Amino acid sequence: MSAVTSLSLNVQPQTTVELPDAPVSEFISSPAQAEAAAARLAPRLFAQAGATDVVGAFPTQEFEWLHAAGLLTAGLPAQLGGAALHTPAATHSLLKVLQHIGRGNLAVGRIFEGHFNALQLIQQLGTAAQVARYAADARAGRLFGVWNTENPAEGVHLEPLANGRYRLRGAKTFASGAGHVARPLITGALPDGQGWQLFVLPADAQPPVLDTSFWRPLGMRASASFRADLTGLELEPEDLIGLPNAYYRQPAFSGGAIRFAAVQLGGAEAVFEETRGFLRGLGRTDDPYQRQRLGEMAIALESGRQWLRGAADHAARPGAATDEGAEATVAYANMTRTAIETISLDMLQRAERCVGARGLLQPLPFERLHRDLTHYLRQPAPDGALADVGRFVLEGKNFEA
Repeated sequence: MSAVTSLSLNVQPQTTVELPDAPVSEFISSPAQAEAAAARLAPRLFAQAGATDVVGAFPTQEFEWLHAAGLLTAGLPAQLGGAALHTPAATHSLLKVLQHIGRGNLAVGRIFEGHFNALQLIQQLGTAAQVARYAADARAGRLFGVWNTENPAEGVHLEPLANGRYRLRGAKTFASGAGHVARPLITGALPDGQGWQLFVLPADAQPPVLDTSFWRPLGMRASASFRADLTGLELEPEDLIGLPNAYYRQPAFSGGAIRFAAVQLGGAEAVFEETRGFLRGLGRTDDPYQRQRLGEMAIALESGRQWLRGAADHAARPGAATDEGAEATVAYANMTRTAIETISLDMLQRAERCVGARGLLQPLPFERLHRDLTHYLRQPAPDGALADVGRFVLEGKNFEA
């Protein structure tokens, strides 16, 4: 098995659990095959999740499994060795893949979603040569990610050098997978107010300086979301992706919220499955109050699935790329992320009541699932997302645009 290319960090070693060997490699060339591969991998990820639940750790072995399963290239077209999950028609399959991975391990799902997002942006905005170059990196097992978050006072700036090159100054925060993501896709400010420029940092050749003390989270411990200082690193012209400000074009920028919502719903599904198994193990299946709570949880989970299906249908509809269609897509994505946040929070509360204090003790998974899902639900600007939905409908606009 070829290992995922990564950078080495001095973190606590990862403990493994005894499981059947994963396949050495698997070629998948369709969205249906990608769904099946993710579904098969989810239980294996879940069984390993407790061992990687360490601050500063990283699920290296799990990403070797994803690579072996063909999922690190699933967002590429078939001619580049992928399963074509990047196409609008395959959006529902993509969301199901993300839900399966989130069901297995939310930290893995977070990093995997960023990997897919980066490859998709490169395909949308890069040149043919760049797409081919980075597709080869993905086939080799190199991890991608998107690092956008920064503190305004220390944000990343591109300082011009000769021959179209740049030197970097500044840092990113919440740089998920830092130290292991070999090809982060990063936003930086161009000089003289020219806008924001996307670029791929060859982080295996030019590693940023990582502040691991930044990451002391409630949950998602193994996502390695450190502060990454890029000061002094240099870019070649071919490292720049797209035109200035292309990253913020709609609907791709905000509409992508449906992807992290799919991972979150996978975490909620894991809570549901573990709650059901816990009650069965205690012989509490005849308790009418437990039945009522499980019924409510089942309805909530199915509601989330229908939201994802609706979001996928919306993203694939004719006219989605027009200005009016883009606004509708963003509003629908904001509804989806808000609905799944509510579903997930309700799922956690009902699960707590089902399992009681006994169920929240380690080594049972509820304590970890609760921390991870609660932390991951804290996505940026939830109030703004909901207010944007209200503005859209108050203006009498149509979701079918």
